[in-house]
Amino acid sequence: MPTEQTSQVSRRKLGVAGVVGLVVAGSVVVTGIMARAKTETELKSWTAEQAVPSVAVALPGSRPLKPTLDLPGRLEAYARAPIFGRVSGYLKSWDADMGAQVKAGQVIAEIDAPDLDQQLLQARADLVSQQSSAKLSEATLNRRKTLVASNFVSAQEIDERTADLNNKRAAVKSGEANVQRLEALADYKKITVPFDGIVTQRNTDVGALISGGTGTGAAMFVISDIKKLRVYVEVPQNFAPSVQIGNKATITVPDHPNEVFQATVEASSKSVDVGSGTTRMQLGLDNSDGKLMPGGFANVKLALTGNAAPLHVPASALIFGEKGLRVATVTPDDKIAFKTVTIARDLGREIEIGSGLAADDRIVTAPPDGLNDGDKVRVSGGPAAKNGKPTAETEKKEVKG
Repeated sequence: MPTEQTSQVSRRKLGVAGVVGLVVAGSVVVTGIMARAKTETELKSWTAEQAVPSVAVALPGSRPLKPTLDLPGRLEAYARAPIFGRVSGYLKSWDADMGAQVKAGQVIAEIDAPDLDQQLLQARADLVSQQSSAKLSEATLNRRKTLVASNFVSAQEIDERTADLNNKRAAVKSGEANVQRLEALADYKKITVPFDGIVTQRNTDVGALISGGTGTGAAMFVISDIKKLRVYVEVPQNFAPSVQIGNKATITVPDHPNEVFQATVEASSKSVDVGSGTTRMQLGLDNSDGKLMPGGFANVKLALTGNAAPLHVPASALIFGEKGLRVATVTPDDKIAFKTVTIARDLGREIEIGSGLAADDRIVTAPPDGLNDGDKVRVSGGPAAKNGKPTAETEKKEVKG
């Protein structure tokens, strides 16, 4: 009997131990499943968080990077006169070569024009004949007038003689004008200088045939006044309003690399060239020391005037695509918003924006591939990151603090 009771107690203990073991095993299984589910949830959250791209942002710069405009220019003499022959003939002599300093009215060459000389002699002889005819007609008229009282001469004859005298006098005036014309033309046999300057070109020599009055081909001489120079630059249309009369400019030239010359904007064409889209500006440049040469190339740095400083962004922020030139911006809720922009000036690492941006736009400085409008992004730290909704990194730092 005691043996049977002992067996029953042992079986009860074994049953209890089995139940406890099952409970423990079940707890282990449930704990494992919950841990695995938690791990999967955390993994999904981490994966989703890692899928949000991180971008660096910056605000558009508003300080004027370069309040100047660099343009190529061309130096020209302030006064330049190509000298052509007015009469035809052969060059008899010349007295001023290239680079010679000349004065106004100075004779620098002479043309031999025998044809013109003969025409002048003929015109003078014709004038003498016309003057003699006019004197004879006047004397005849005066004699006829003395016979009017005796009715020896009719009034008709007096009228005829008067008309003949008037015709003769008109012929005399015509002859005088012809002589004066040929004498004035003969004066052009001597080539004179129109103003003080230097001879910048000589394209003729003794014995050369001169075709007068055509004004074609190469000029015999070119006289230039280089005490003051004109500098011509072509200013792009969008910058023309910022270049005002009186603005200052600095000039550098290849032949004087270590010197800077000052110039002033004097005139504007007030029109836009259809082919180039530019406005021609003229600058005045003092050259009293004669260092600069007309016709030379110059680098012109024009001072610009404007009411507001233009915005500029890093060149890496620009996105070129089928939708045009755009910039990726980040909204206050950290989402991508593309904006179409125009370029005012390319300054290398910086791009001056003409339109499309506001001063408080957060610009993605180096947008990654695959960004679309409305994409969620994580903004890297920096002053611009605080411009919108606080980022995850900012929130963590605030919590830790």
